[in-house]
Amino acid sequence: MLDDTNVIKQRDVSGALNVAATLYKQVSYDCQLVNATHDGREIAGVIVAGMGGSALAADVAKVLLARDLMVPFEVVKGYELPAYVGKNTLVIASSHSGNTEETVTCMNEALKRGCQMAAIATGGQVKEIAQAHEVMYAEMPHDTQPRMGMIYNLRALLRILVEFSLVHQSIYDELAEAEQWLHSESDLWAKEVPTERNYAKQLALIAVGKTPVFYAGSLMAPVAYKWKISWNENAKNVAFWNYLPEFNHNEFLGWTSHPVEKPFAVFDLVSELENPRTLKRFSLSDKLLSGRRPKATVVPIEGDSLLKQMLWGSILADFVSIYVAILNGVDPTQVDLIEKFKKELA
Repeated sequence: MLDDTNVIKQRDVSGALNVAATLYKQVSYDCQLVNATHDGREIAGVIVAGMGGSALAADVAKVLLARDLMVPFEVVKGYELPAYVGKNTLVIASSHSGNTEETVTCMNEALKRGCQMAAIATGGQVKEIAQAHEVMYAEMPHDTQPRMGMIYNLRALLRILVEFSLVHQSIYDELAEAEQWLHSESDLWAKEVPTERNYAKQLALIAVGKTPVFYAGSLMAPVAYKWKISWNENAKNVAFWNYLPEFNHNEFLGWTSHPVEKPFAVFDLVSELENPRTLKRFSLSDKLLSGRRPKATVVPIEGDSLLKQMLWGSILADFVSIYVAILNGVDPTQVDLIEKFKKELA
């Protein structure tokens, strides 16, 4: 089915696969800042307020910058800022639409507290508030949905952190330098490539009809989360994720009380950059859970740097989940129920 171009056209009516095939271009997006000035006050911590795909870029940045950023970096996914947030905190409001109510609430609260501010959006209330208060603002392109715009968002976030002298320009440049390699990798997963040579299609066939559970080490934890939300929004499937070593302290036992014939597909997203002790935990967990859970499908994360691996894994997640959507007979692009929920909540 995944090699039948007519089926793909009928089910991927909005061209989600075409979008996935060009995600690599986002790494070189020329992010321009409006009101790119600040008063030079000391920054004692960074908060990114965002939800869903807008928060995902911050999750990635938190791991990516852990060895470079010399101040605490936290992601707020809700309505309330921590009590410690104040004038020496940089609060970055990130909302793809610019109208995410949790993010707008945090942005207004940060302004009341006199925080240093920046914002990322395609428009909406976030842009309006930024303009009214002369807040540093990065406007993202409108050409994709939030979950498919993670790299745009990461690009904007790094640009802001560079502007505040919190990270070096080289980290921002490294993102763009990955474009050619990501292009060649993405071509291997394109709809024109037959299943026998297409890793993304092969993984989709393993997962279809089952509830996927994604595991990663601490470095690839945001990537595992990306696979989970891609499954939710693209494939319209429930999915779960966790990371090691935390998994071995609780969820590990959760697999032991039922027959192995569970409707799950387990995927281990494994990076060779993880702590050696974490890598040992993957194989040992699968060994000790043999006969208690489905055997894990290991997805070796490719790339010669942490950044490249996180980007590679994130783009692959979109390809695989879109192929699962096609197998499920659903449109991977539409998120009508989320939009209905927002309208009724308002």
